[in-house]
Amino acid sequence: MSDLTATTPILIRVDAMTPADQAVAQQWAHELALPQTGDAEFALQVSVDGLQLQDLGAAAPGPVRVDFIEGALAHRRQFGGGSGQMIAKAVGVQTGVRPTVLDATAGLGRDAFVLACLGCKVQMIERNPIVAALLSDGLRRARLSADVAGIVQHMPLLIGDAIALMSEWSDEAPQVVHLDPMFPSRDKSALVKKEMRLFKPLVGADDDAPELLAAALALATHRVVVKRPRKAPAIAGTPPTYSLDGKSSRYDIYALKSFKN
Repeated sequence: MSDLTATTPILIRVDAMTPADQAVAQQWAHELALPQTGDAEFALQVSVDGLQLQDLGAAAPGPVRVDFIEGALAHRRQFGGGSGQMIAKAVGVQTGVRPTVLDATAGLGRDAFVLACLGCKVQMIERNPIVAALLSDGLRRARLSADVAGIVQHMPLLIGDAIALMSEWSDEAPQVVHLDPMFPSRDKSALVKKEMRLFKPLVGADDDAPELLAAALALATHRVVVKRPRKAPAIAGTPPTYSLDGKSSRYDIYALKSFKN
């Protein structure tokens, strides 16, 4: 984070939405080393309903938060197409096969949640502390819901650099590593545009994507799956074995071993 001085505008601050939220806001501010006062571009807002990130600029869209219980993810959990979804095909979900997955670029946890709904055990890594805070808070609230607590228990989160964590991995290796590096999105949906506006200044581009791919290939036992905009180039380095194309995105598959011997 940039130096926080009286003359330098800060990128993000923590706001308590009501006086009753002040203690929790102070905890987050301390944990993330963020101020609670001063002009800022973004606010991590704390309320009884959890964390949300709000752009403070003129004509800004609404806040972004992680919600595994209601909204778009609830609809996808109930009506999303099951194992016929492209991400399910990409990671190798099939009859009798539910791969163990490491989502090394977890973001807001949507892909991990879809895979967990299908019965996969999904370990997550997120290196940006603000995004990780939003995801952690969403997981906390989800654990309190009878509808999804059983799903998110299969979605543990590690916070840190994915390249370093994969290089030093000591647990059983995941069968699949899923990567979705930050890339200029061509998706025209309001949701994606809102999130890109919020996250690009905070997260930036994943310039180390080739190193990320190399670490994933060294760790996964069966395949690495990389989500890309449909017309974007593959990550530099080892070429994919094949790709699955959708309307706005595709999955590059790096096949290492068959799930069925």
